[in-house]
Amino acid sequence: MKPEPKQYRATVGGREVVVETGHVARLAGGSVTFQYGEAMLLATATMSAQPREGIDFFPLSVDYEERMYAGGRIPGSFFRREGRPTTEAILTARLTDRPLRPLFPKDMRNDVQVILYALSADGENPLDILAVNAASCALVISDVPWGGPVGAVRIGRLNGEFVVNPTFAQLEESDLDLRVAGTKDAILMVECGAKEVPEDVMVAALEFAHQSMQPIIEMQERMAAEIGKPKRDYPSYGISADLMERVREMAAPRLESVLAEGHNKTELDHAVDAVKEEIVAALATGEETAPSARDVGKAFEEAYKQAVRRRILNDGVRPDGRKTDQIREIWCDVDFSPRAHGSGLFTRGETQVLTLATLGTPREAQTLDNLTPVDAKRYIHHYNFPPFSTGEVWPLRGAKRREIGHGALAERALEPVIPSEDEFPYTLRLVSEVLSSNGSTSMASVCGSTLALMDTGVPIKAPVAGIAMGLIKEGEKYAVLTDIQGLEDHLGDMDFKVAGTAKGITALQMDIKIKGLSATIMSQALEQARKARLYILDKMLEVISVPRPELKPFVPRIITIKIPVEKIGAIIGPGGKTIRALQEASGTQIDIGEDGTVFIAATSQEGERIAREKIELLTETPEVGRIYTGRVVRVTDFGAFVEILPNQDGMVHISQLDVDRVERVEDVVNVGDEITVMVTAIDPQGKIRLSRQAVLEGWTADEAAAKDRGGRGGRRSGGSRNRNSGRGGRRR
Repeated sequence: MKPEPKQYRATVGGREVVVETGHVARLAGGSVTFQYGEAMLLATATMSAQPREGIDFFPLSVDYEERMYAGGRIPGSFFRREGRPTTEAILTARLTDRPLRPLFPKDMRNDVQVILYALSADGENPLDILAVNAASCALVISDVPWGGPVGAVRIGRLNGEFVVNPTFAQLEESDLDLRVAGTKDAILMVECGAKEVPEDVMVAALEFAHQSMQPIIEMQERMAAEIGKPKRDYPSYGISADLMERVREMAAPRLESVLAEGHNKTELDHAVDAVKEEIVAALATGEETAPSARDVGKAFEEAYKQAVRRRILNDGVRPDGRKTDQIREIWCDVDFSPRAHGSGLFTRGETQVLTLATLGTPREAQTLDNLTPVDAKRYIHHYNFPPFSTGEVWPLRGAKRREIGHGALAERALEPVIPSEDEFPYTLRLVSEVLSSNGSTSMASVCGSTLALMDTGVPIKAPVAGIAMGLIKEGEKYAVLTDIQGLEDHLGDMDFKVAGTAKGITALQMDIKIKGLSATIMSQALEQARKARLYILDKMLEVISVPRPELKPFVPRIITIKIPVEKIGAIIGPGGKTIRALQEASGTQIDIGEDGTVFIAATSQEGERIAREKIELLTETPEVGRIYTGRVVRVTDFGAFVEILPNQDGMVHISQLDVDRVERVEDVVNVGDEITVMVTAIDPQGKIRLSRQAVLEGWTADEAAAKDRGGRGGRRSGGSRNRNSGRGGRRR
């Protein structure tokens, strides 16, 4: 018997959200379809029956699968099947994970899996924000213990007015692309790209976003009350309060002493590990009533966390001795690699990132095969995080989700200042290599990338810098930290990354571990970040103040030529034969746009000249009065056919071969000869009439056209001219 589904509706941004459950995927812990316009997602949430043994973390996985059938497309891969998730899919999964994770019980070790499928993509509504809402709906009605619901919206700004859940077309015109998720009371997650938006506008947008998501949250509260399953019990992996107190009493004085010495990262890690080993050895004796080494270790980690947090909140002193708003020492360098097109080295404390830039032709832009309307991008940023950067060892297995996310954040931060293709016809690839990591390598990547772009000679609109902000919050007492290091990220409550120019913000990303932030804290964090950003920009500009006036020597020079669209085939030739031969002869790379724009990339002026002149010849349109030197390709009784341009020839009538009478064409020219001729007429069918006599006698274009209209007349002899032929006399 067909089940009766249950539907819930809410209005967001003037459009209706429709959530349906009880229709499909009924064996999952919770499942819904989430529809907005004609965009639809399936979301499921399921928890394992038993906890995963031997782990000390909560095993949550969030996977978003782009199904190309949702957009009526067949995958472009060789197998014609979806394979590894696209970058967009990975970023959507990360975006969904971040607001969900803080609301799960910290002592749970059962696996929880959230899976989302795109069922319909309308090309109008972005799917990422829908995924966050759909996942929350599935969790809130499931049997999985969770502290939601969560709502999410996207905010754009058109003509100074905020727009809720803008379409792809509206985002093209918007100076803001802000994605926000939160609970009924506070903001949980922020992801943003912007075109140098001021801090006060960003705060207003965040408050507007929180208000706009309330209808979705209220709808989910109704769902939970009416159809929500009872939440399952789970075995707690929490540490007993008694053990926590014993470890805290033993560790507190030792940790206070260690923290007061102001060690660097490596020294501090060694000192803390030594204290931990002593306490574990003292308490985990192996006796039947003694606690396990694992439990003592977890209790020590909590004691260490509280010691660091207490020192920051009460004394305003951080583990490395800095004040809450103090930035670590910064130094920069450029021109690090002799053959790379550009390079920038950015060091802040124990964090160091080297970014290298490469410029290519438009043909080297990345082709995208996903469910968004964007099918290519010419600015690409990649981020690599090797194990040696933290003094560790692990196998290299390609980019992980974190690396893809950090690369996308740096890309988003710099995108507003990249010159347009019309201004700068290059594909740009930047690669940030993390050489040392102790806090905010993604923001160091932003700074290194700005240095690399300016070192290359890319005319960016403004330099961009980034900084990571942290938070320590206990009850109503809190401290916002500027330039957090790894320990403060691990033991703190927030990682809030802000990038921008001196004028305004270009990117934001916020991850939190508590159940929300107030607008007051967000506003303070943004203001501290603005001051830090300006300080870092000053440090960077001391090394290189403006982009180099010329591109580096090994960068290919690209010139553009505009040709008629109908002439594109003449350059490409049959099966690409012509363009391949031209590239080989000139040593250049040639790309042709659909609008007839030809890009010539050359590393030498001579190669560029050869390619340009050949393309101009291939695409030139003959005009009456123009003079060409061409090769005779065929001879007949009545004249000779001359190729004046590649694949274009015209006919010189026998009467136009010389100033005197010509008896036989072969008396003047033969096949293979080169002669100089003038175009005297082009008929409606495109047939070209030529004259050698016009060149010999120095006719003007007007004379050539007039004489051709006057008719050819009789054949001349003995050098005499037939003045009735309409040809006129020689020009003197």
